[in-house]
Amino acid sequence: MSDNWKITGQYFESCNCDLVCPCIFLAPPTEGFCEALVGWHIEKGHLDDVQLDDLKVSAWLHSPGSLTDGNWRLALYIDERATEAQKDAIVSLWSGEHGGHLAVIAGLVGEIMSVKQVPIEFSQKDRNHYLKVGEFAENNMSELAGEDGGKVVVSNHPLAVSPSEPVTISKSNSVTYKDNGFDWHQSETVGLSAPFTYAA
Repeated sequence: MSDNWKITGQYFESCNCDLVCPCIFLAPPTEGFCEALVGWHIEKGHLDDVQLDDLKVSAWLHSPGSLTDGNWRLALYIDERATEAQKDAIVSLWSGEHGGHLAVIAGLVGEIMSVKQVPIEFSQKDRNHYLKVGEFAENNMSELAGEDGGKVVVSNHPLAVSPSEPVTISKSNSVTYKDNGFDWHQSETVGLSAPFTYAA
């Protein structure tokens, strides 16, 4: 276990919940279970002397009940550009081996279904968010417009993928996942985005 690590960047996700996602208030998911496609762009990062700048990570998860009850099934996807050392670093971080908030998330996972290196496209432009994970997953979501035309933001919510950061609310245009025996399609569901900082 190393305490010499830190990663920062941007994250966004879509799940099967209605607007606004009750999970961020620790309430049961809209449909009683949660399925979500998550993407992270590590803008700056390292684990010991392994640099992780400009790498992308994605995960698809199925939670059979409330997210905090755990027992998730999760598939992890890592940027194909990552070297073997970078891949190993990301796997160990997302597995919770080095503590921090990623260990909190990893502690909710009951089964890792697969770990794959694939091309990952991650973009945020003009209030649109786009994620493509090889041939397995795709998420296209757009930020909601608030009363003044600005972003709709939720602050200080108790379920924090990006601790201490408010989340911007989006609506999915189309989000799909096909791997590990799942064939999942959603639209008009919630999307969340925020900067993140994870560290030991």
